[in-house]
Amino acid sequence: MTTSAKRIIVTGAASGIGAACVRAALDRGWSVCAVDINEPDATGIPANARARFLAARADVADAAACEAAVANAVRAFGGLDGLIHMAAIHSTSTWRELDAVEFQRTLGVNVTGSFLMAQACARAMEASGGGAIVLASSGSMNVSGVGGHGRGGPAYVASKAAIVGLTRALARSFAPIKVRVNAVSPGATRTAMTADYSEDALQKVGERTLVGRIGEAREIASVACFLVSDESSYVIGDIIAVNGGGSFGL
Repeated sequence: MTTSAKRIIVTGAASGIGAACVRAALDRGWSVCAVDINEPDATGIPANARARFLAARADVADAAACEAAVANAVRAFGGLDGLIHMAAIHSTSTWRELDAVEFQRTLGVNVTGSFLMAQACARAMEASGGGAIVLASSGSMNVSGVGGHGRGGPAYVASKAAIVGLTRALARSFAPIKVRVNAVSPGATRTAMTADYSEDALQKVGERTLVGRIGEAREIASVACFLVSDESSYVIGDIIAVNGGGSFGL
């Protein structure tokens, strides 16, 4: 497939970075199956792109739901070339507040869900001759969030750190079937997950970057789309930090 004809699935598509990925992919002329546990909203999709847009509901922690979403996309588009997997749940509980149920649920959605969706998509991509998968880690694993005030705590941080190992394992596992796997690692981004931050907290997080602000969802989406595109054909098994220079730890 050429870059202009990609057929992809975007998870977590109802809001935030996932919704921005849907818009960015449609702007590239791609066909997009928007998947979320809530019904993705087609409002705002340009009329000339609606024929390339499909909405589906799925719990990514459920293997059967992942398989069904992929089957729907393949049926609608005639095949599958890419996955941008942004579906995740947040956990802001501190170590004192966190219990086993919340910890396991966070890992179940964020880690097991990433594997199940990647697994289902890889099978479909193999039939299409290959493709590309983008998973989502987080800069929180580098700054070691402790939770509270909308910030990721131990369960969330652990789940996003696990994506690094999963990305590398799947990159090697899927290489023989010509499916590339990479991940983006966003820094603090203006989404529902940061909506509980105070203005003071947002300012302080922004000041730790080299650009002096937090990110916008579209900025993460553009990198995710690049990693699905043929333009990144020699990028595989990498974790791409998209954090405005936050890695420098100012």
